[in-house]
Amino acid sequence: MADRETLKNKVCEVIAQHGERIVGLGETIMDNPELGFKEHKTAQRVKDELNELGLSFEDELALTGVKAVLRGKKPGPTIALMGELDSLILPDHPRANAATGAAHACGHNAQIAGLMGAAIGLTKAGVAEHLSGNIVFFAIPAEEYVEIDYRASLVKEGKTTFLGGKPELVKLGHFEDVDMAVMIHTSSPEMSDGSMGVGVSSNGFLAKTIRFLGRATHAGVSPEKGVNALSAAQLALNAIDAQRSTFRDQDWVRVHPIITKGGDIVNIVPAEVCMETYVRAKSQEAIEDAAYKVDRAVRGAAMALGCQVEIETVPGYMPLDNDRELAKLFKENAARIFGQDAYRDYPHSAGSTDAGDLSQLMPVLHPSMTGGKGTLHGIDWHISQPDQGYLAPAKTLAMMAVDLLAEDATQGKEVKEKSRPAMTREQYLKVQEKVFNREVFDGVSATSL
Repeated sequence: MADRETLKNKVCEVIAQHGERIVGLGETIMDNPELGFKEHKTAQRVKDELNELGLSFEDELALTGVKAVLRGKKPGPTIALMGELDSLILPDHPRANAATGAAHACGHNAQIAGLMGAAIGLTKAGVAEHLSGNIVFFAIPAEEYVEIDYRASLVKEGKTTFLGGKPELVKLGHFEDVDMAVMIHTSSPEMSDGSMGVGVSSNGFLAKTIRFLGRATHAGVSPEKGVNALSAAQLALNAIDAQRSTFRDQDWVRVHPIITKGGDIVNIVPAEVCMETYVRAKSQEAIEDAAYKVDRAVRGAAMALGCQVEIETVPGYMPLDNDRELAKLFKENAARIFGQDAYRDYPHSAGSTDAGDLSQLMPVLHPSMTGGKGTLHGIDWHISQPDQGYLAPAKTLAMMAVDLLAEDATQGKEVKEKSRPAMTREQYLKVQEKVFNREVFDGVSATSL
């Protein structure tokens, strides 16, 4: 049986030999961005690659997800290597889809290229004969939390339960055969120090859509007969802002509402005004506390103006807790490409990812690696260094899989044994499903009490 170092060198050689193919896949996806739960063309490209490798797969998982398994010769743990299929909405990006405004301004095209590059290396190098356990190649939909109304409509139609890809795949049981999961997020010199690193954790969040309903009237002739929903929304924004000093610094609370509809025409008192916001924090308890205060502020604004308000709350993602043992393996393998001095331990991040949901259930790693240029989620974002952006993630994912499953999967078993998941799948689903809530609050009735 070949040792780990021999296997890793062989896998990296195969990935390098197929470098042009892997880079081409990443650039093709970059020029054909699709939004969450709509990634049919991107999923087809993944399936084409898997077919070429002779790997059977399941598809249309959570609408567009694709899952293939490379089985080792002996039994052992199962590690999922993951990549995300979807893009953002950024119509001003130079490589955005003109019709949908979708753009790969977050590096998910590099994730899929890296995932498929790892599949190419591990499959064509023939390492399965030397592994104890299985490797899942998982292309996952809908990580970017956009088009909330559209996704909520999918929930109402029974096409999905959750608004994000990984939570939905957990609900459907597609991670039941997985013991641990790894993915790599692309970064840039403008966004991070060092060429690669791991953050200790990141925020979770829930999302709210808020609709104030007032009474329309002529804004010039008879404004006193109206109820100004925009004034209620403005008051709500100020009331939410006034809560900020009540959020503990260590909870990393972030509340960032926007008005999505401010009225209809200028000479009519606004009768319908809509808002959206995320409520983010480092722990589920802090999320719930901040969400309660946001709701209280919104109800107070409705009472002050004497209007009605609808508050619809949906689950977002849970806080991310990166596994320390997997982080060590990432550091060792990524350093073979970038050098030890390029690694950084990053602090807690106020951003969010649905990898956080998985991290509540199993060992998960969501590190970052350079290769991009520009501001993440910005119009200047692109993969500027193909070797670092596309091939380095492929090699690192593949080498980590070998480390975890080679030599009787000693390291994979150790990661699994040391893991202490925060909750079971059933507990997770119960917590997230409880977040769904729709409240209609009548400020007129409340003021008459």
